Amino acid sequence: MSTLNLDWIRAQFPALAETVNGQPAIFFDGPGGTQVTQGVIDAIRQYLTHANANTHGAFLTSARTDHIIAEAHRAMADLLGCDAEEVVFGPNMTTLTFQLSRSFGRELQPGDEIVVTRLDHDANVTPWHTLEERGAVIRTVDIDVEDCTLDMADFAAQINERTKLVAVGYASNAVGTINDVQAVVAMARRVGALTFVDAVHYAPHGPIDVRELGCDFLACSPYKFFAPHMGALYGKREHLERLHPYKVRPAANTTPNRWQTGTQNHEAMAGVTAAVNYLADLGRRVQSAEGSDASRKSRRDSLLTAMTAIKMYERGLIERLIAGLLTIPGLTFYGIREQARFGMRTPTVSFRIEGHTPRTIAEYLGKQGIFVWDGNYYALSLTERLGVEANGGMVRVGLVHYNTAEEVERLLEALATLTRAGR
Repeated sequence: MSTLNLDWIRAQFPALAETVNGQPAIFFDGPGGTQVTQGVIDAIRQYLTHANANTHGAFLTSARTDHIIAEAHRAMADLLGCDAEEVVFGPNMTTLTFQLSRSFGRELQPGDEIVVTRLDHDANVTPWHTLEERGAVIRTVDIDVEDCTLDMADFAAQINERTKLVAVGYASNAVGTINDVQAVVAMARRVGALTFVDAVHYAPHGPIDVRELGCDFLACSPYKFFAPHMGALYGKREHLERLHPYKVRPAANTTPNRWQTGTQNHEAMAGVTAAVNYLADLGRRVQSAEGSDASRKSRRDSLLTAMTAIKMYERGLIERLIAGLLTIPGLTFYGIREQARFGMRTPTVSFRIEGHTPRTIAEYLGKQGIFVWDGNYYALSLTERLGVEANGGMVRVGLVHYNTAEEVERLLEALATLTRAGR
């Protein structure tokens, strides 16, 4: 399915050795947060042991902290395709989005409009709705319930000369749909509106180039791509320097520091760099396997190679998973299901099975060491639109590149057993 070395990959993640009731644990909970590599764990331990200090001090551990912070900015810049000064770190994507929306609200006039979608995680919905307090009008783009894709005609109709910002997800964290972000950016640009892209769910599954996308802001969560819990935000330099963040008076007024309120999670930043370096190392291994001279490639090049190979590998997994799910009696599948359209989705699927609540399915699988999510996963507007919110939401299975075809088969067998028992 790809040139990925699964034995080497899985050996990097200590958590994959976990067992439940004597069976190997299967981590299909990736959209809620992936596992981390031993390199990430070591980087955090190394920071806490040898560099645990606040910033800009006239002593060794503080200087090490300054270096680690700078390295984290460079690592994220390489992953996203931007400059290090255009990367802002924070506790999580939700907090960063609230912070940005509050600052953006300073520029709004009553009647100015913001466009959001029904497909998004609520972290890219509610922070913009709070600006209704300043007189902003929030417009919501609908979806096609048959395949859980954005209604692009409705999107075009919602954007007008009053639109100031368009908030859209790169991919749905609930059903895996990859949105046509470039088309959305183009629509927003025609009326002079800014674009905010939530790439939290997409980031572990494919390459990102913010310059190519043309977006003004893009948010992601490193803990969704094998790093510790924290958030990261790309912002075009011109906007990060023009907008006025809320900050304490002694804080630096330079970008990106003016956006990073308070003392940051330095050990997590060390872990972010280690996670990016893991992906780059993976890319170099792919390059070598394909006959390229990996030593002559930049980290950015190796990251693009890794994420492209990951996307190819995960495509094979999702083809088998969806084909198997569609054979299960009583299963309702949400999202894109046609193989010819799998380029428009990530390896994340959601479903319901007649006669079983999502929670009871998740509990049944959990006892067998198969970890899946149930509920709405904060994609509240979507579960409400699909009519499943009042009935427990959906079961979500989220694959990443450390998952295997054998694990997919084990899930399908478990679900088949469940449905046979229910008849």
